[in-house]
Amino acid sequence: MSTPAGAQRSALRTVLLAVIAVGLVLLGGGLAVALGLGRDTAPPTPTAGSVDAGFSRDMARHHVQGVEMANLVAERSNDREVEMLAFDISSTQTNQAGRMQGWLALWGLPQSGGEPMAWMGTAAHAGHDMAGMNMGESGLMPGMATEEELTSLRELSGTEFDVEFLRLMIRHHQGGKDMAGYAAEHADVAAVRDLARSILQSQTGETRTMARMLADRGGTPLPAP
Repeated sequence: MSTPAGAQRSALRTVLLAVIAVGLVLLGGGLAVALGLGRDTAPPTPTAGSVDAGFSRDMARHHVQGVEMANLVAERSNDREVEMLAFDISSTQTNQAGRMQGWLALWGLPQSGGEPMAWMGTAAHAGHDMAGMNMGESGLMPGMATEEELTSLRELSGTEFDVEFLRLMIRHHQGGKDMAGYAAEHADVAAVRDLARSILQSQTGETRTMARMLADRGGTPLPAP
């Protein structure tokens, strides 16, 4: 036969166990929320025709040419300001292209292929001559230099090189603006949107800097892509 004191201790123990049980449930729920367990918040893996994949493919390719031009500066220029600009462009775009190529590998998608900028739909045609040199048989995207332009650039040196390099790189940055802006608005993966916004902001600033540098060296811009 239990005593009143024993019954009281038993009741208290029952209450404490109930409180602990509720606490554990709440703690577990909080951890689940923090870790993302029990819910599917991640977007589906991008397909080959998605904005995320298309942007990653095309902008990585766009960047590769930008890096190629920037890497010519060390041997062809004697202008410290141009050299510093080219170093920043080369290092930044090499890193960004690597990230985009890494995403494609992670998604199990090819690094190339498909019609350039097709992932932008009708937006790809706005303001661009899709049947012209930048999107015709050469397959070049807006702003990209032709092989003839690159060959000519490699033959220059000194101030002549600096002026032509700045002209080509300004147009190159301008050509990638529409892709970055579209991906920043329409990509499904947050990391892709963030990178697109970063590219748009940094290249807008670099374009202004290069326009000033070009004017200082007596050059004039190429027609916008």
